[in-house]
Amino acid sequence: MATILVVDDEHSMREFLEILLRKEGHAVSTAVDLRGALARIAEGDLDLVVTDLRLGGDSGLDVLQAVKSASPRTEVVIVTAFATTENAVRAMKLGAYDYVLKPFKLDEIKLVVEKALEHRALVAENRILRHRAGTVEDEGGEEILGHSPAIDEVRALVEKVAAARTTVLVSGESGTGKEVVARAIHRRGCPDQPFVAINCGAIPEGLIESELFGHEKGSFTGALSTKPGLFEVAGAGTLFLDEVGELPAPVQVKLLRALQERRLRRVGGSADLPFAARIVAATNRDLAQEVRSGRFREDLFYRLNVIQIRVPPLRDRAEDIPLFLERFLARFARENGRRPPPITPAAERLLLSYRYPGNVRELANVVERAVTLADDAGIDVQVLPPAMRDPGAPQGGPTAVLPESGVDLQAQLDALERQMLEAALERAGGVKTEAARLLSVTFRSLRYRLAKYGIGGGN
Repeated sequence: MATILVVDDEHSMREFLEILLRKEGHAVSTAVDLRGALARIAEGDLDLVVTDLRLGGDSGLDVLQAVKSASPRTEVVIVTAFATTENAVRAMKLGAYDYVLKPFKLDEIKLVVEKALEHRALVAENRILRHRAGTVEDEGGEEILGHSPAIDEVRALVEKVAAARTTVLVSGESGTGKEVVARAIHRRGCPDQPFVAINCGAIPEGLIESELFGHEKGSFTGALSTKPGLFEVAGAGTLFLDEVGELPAPVQVKLLRALQERRLRRVGGSADLPFAARIVAATNRDLAQEVRSGRFREDLFYRLNVIQIRVPPLRDRAEDIPLFLERFLARFARENGRRPPPITPAAERLLLSYRYPGNVRELANVVERAVTLADDAGIDVQVLPPAMRDPGAPQGGPTAVLPESGVDLQAQLDALERQMLEAALERAGGVKTEAARLLSVTFRSLRYRLAKYGIGGGN
């Protein structure tokens, strides 16, 4: 018997899938929208999520991302009557097991569910076998790459702090590999224990406290059972708080108390519970400046900043770019079922000299694009992004023109903001967490702005 969540805003389809899957012997719960799905996901213990792509003003891709963030090994099947190649590719890249088109046959959906659950069981079995063989990797399977002096310093610090239980703050620009560093600390310090990661800016403000600290049954609407938080789930392993600077003020207070006392209290609970997890936090913000501006608690900053590891931007370790190129070429060629394409000398010069403001993540995206677009002749300049081919060219930003009669500045700014929000949502395929990343704003800020302009329901 598996535990399955069905997410669909159509009552008839939701009821149909619930009855079908219960007849197959599974425990089934349902949700109507993203908010309901997030509440159930937060309770954990899901083997499979079956979600419609369109959920009123929400997107099933947001459900998919929330599932993979909270429980990477939970399988997700996307169901939709509005199929596009772009959405299908996006869903598979985000980790969906399969993409099913409506109307579907009874045997088809039963087979997809069966295969998804078999895949989950097979992955779990393989992890157990690797564990017994002493070859367990973390979810990312990544090591700290590079031999530049800057990254050698990071690697040396990781080795020094790994065996201790000291709280570590990993800082650096977006895309530099802060989670890779956190996983390296965990792998060297307590490899047989859980590594639990949460993006503090990607969880809605109303759920983040319950996600971290857990809740008692009946503590709020939808709390149908007692749920341990991630502090408890991490056990004696590592809890990785990514983008810790995004935590709302009330949760900062509770986190400070937990770190000081090594004890926590679930939402709606009356007992203090001890926890053993080591805390590794990460931020792309200058937390000291956030403290000065009043957006982050000073006492929490000092509690987190016991040991700080700064991950250098890629431009400060340019000698490591060839190693990343080789690794990414092999990875994306394998994913596309082809041999790594050769790189022309002109394209190689651009790839090695570009400054990569998005750091390692941008380099990976550039290589994935190049491998996808390359023909039999290999990767040439034409398949590289325009910003690399002509760094001095304008990137399509707005040009300020002031009419003789003046202008309504606020109206102009509102119109531009609305256009950028709509463009980001379109490019992200409706996935709000991805749209927030494209705009360099928090998930909560994006939701506020969407609600302000009545875009996508603002949810």
